[in-house]
Amino acid sequence: MRDNYQPFNIGQRLTIAPPNNTPDDKERIQIIMDRGAFGSGEHETTQSCLEILETLPTVENQKIMDLGSGTGILTIATMLLNPGRAWCIDIEQAAVESGQRNCRLNGVDEYITHVCGTLEQLEEENFNLILANIYGDILLDIAENLVEKAAPGALLLLSGILWEYNFDVRQKYQKLGCRLIKNRLLNEFSTTILQKD
Repeated sequence: MRDNYQPFNIGQRLTIAPPNNTPDDKERIQIIMDRGAFGSGEHETTQSCLEILETLPTVENQKIMDLGSGTGILTIATMLLNPGRAWCIDIEQAAVESGQRNCRLNGVDEYITHVCGTLEQLEEENFNLILANIYGDILLDIAENLVEKAAPGALLLLSGILWEYNFDVRQKYQKLGCRLIKNRLLNEFSTTILQKD
């Protein structure tokens, strides 16, 4: 499966492509993915996040956290759309290595810190953008810590949430002082974007 796939478009501006691909459309932003088992753009939650990321306002020198970063696709897209500094966190060493490899392929690796571990192990805080494409029950468990890591006015893009967890996740984060910006119900999962007041 790795490296032998056809490029495909997501949203208005992004194209996912294998290494050594020659872009057809110079107007689109090409994200190079050396595919692994940790998310390469096909899943509805990843696509939903990417579609939202390309609509977000520009933030100067933004700090990004990507929790459950996998291949790094969401961080890479964010960095290509609106550069800043990013911290990618994943509990799987193989995912961390996949993310490092893909960040190098896209020329953004010098701006990204990779952490193999959990949210508690991350000392950085005051993030302007938090990305978490992970399961809804985990988002409920870590809600307080995740909101604490966010700067005032930060956006939290949460996905990987099965429909059955959608209401509980929204309610929990809203009780912690976040305002709902958008809630998207997909085929099985959902994506929610909130802003910390």
